[in-house]
Amino acid sequence: MQTATIKFERYQHAAEDDCQERILAAKARLGKRLVILGHHYQQESVYRHADYTGDSLKLSRFAAQTDAEYIVFLGVHFMAEVADILSRPEQIAILPDLAAGCSMADMANLAKVERSRRELAKVLDFDATITPVTYINSAADLKAFCGEHGGIVCTSTNAPKILEWAFAQREKVLFFPDQNLGRWSGYKMGIPLEQMPVWDPDQPMGGLTEEQIKNAKILLWKGHCAVHQMFREQNITRFRAEHPDGFVISHPESPFEVCLNSDYVGSTEYILKTVSEAPAGTKWLVGTELNLVNRLAEQMKPEGKLVQFMSHVICECSTMARIDPQHLAWTLENLADGNVVNRISVPPHEAELAKLTLQRMLDAS
Repeated sequence: MQTATIKFERYQHAAEDDCQERILAAKARLGKRLVILGHHYQQESVYRHADYTGDSLKLSRFAAQTDAEYIVFLGVHFMAEVADILSRPEQIAILPDLAAGCSMADMANLAKVERSRRELAKVLDFDATITPVTYINSAADLKAFCGEHGGIVCTSTNAPKILEWAFAQREKVLFFPDQNLGRWSGYKMGIPLEQMPVWDPDQPMGGLTEEQIKNAKILLWKGHCAVHQMFREQNITRFRAEHPDGFVISHPESPFEVCLNSDYVGSTEYILKTVSEAPAGTKWLVGTELNLVNRLAEQMKPEGKLVQFMSHVICECSTMARIDPQHLAWTLENLADGNVVNRISVPPHEAELAKLTLQRMLDAS
């Protein structure tokens, strides 16, 4: 039975232990009506309550297969949007804190992408020449833009395969919002770096000449992940000096020099699988988000594996960290009382186009 919505202010200064108990009690009240999805980068204080854990696309696909009425996403805004797009109409996607965005996703907004399309159209026929490819770490309206212009979505796992699909459609690609993933994926396909110039949306014509645009195979949007961008080649050099028999594994959102000097490069799921399946006693330097690395380090201790965070600067994803026990307790207690808070709902037309690009990706990969 619905009651008055409980204001978050009542939870702001609540003790964590109290919140943990209230989360468990609210989960019990909601039962199978609720599914909680936890991204790998979440803090342990909320991650422990997830029914499913993984990367963003995997989690959204899980949620759509459940009978749950409420999908609570412990992640960031674009992830909850994907959950809403892929879930059934009667399911409700919720983000415990609406301030949990993604700085990388924010580097490419629809207004800038539309303006870039108009500028590129002065040099070549955009829809006949360029396939827009957006990383899944982007807003729903950019996924819809790609749907409208014959484009597609990619993940950190399938980006090279998706680029193959994109080049089969047209001769060039506009890749956004993460230049590092686009550059590494293009490099793995054998595309020279000079044919992958950076398109700066805040500069006229992206800061490029007509000749650079015409010669480009991939136009890399000037965007990046703040966490992965801080990893440096010298971090790897230092680790190899201390552990000559060690291994380096990095996420492809890391800078090009880091990926180039790593033994393995892949998605969060790939990193977890590779380190978990490695022989006991091996040593690893891991270039991805701090919460994932710390959790993996604890899990590997019984096997005598050393797992180190790549940067000397201790930094977690600040927007992911916004989902805390206070927000989760507030969300679940409201749901248990029949009040939906922080619903994420993508407009139908936008959702239809975005779903088209996601389906293209699933078909192509």
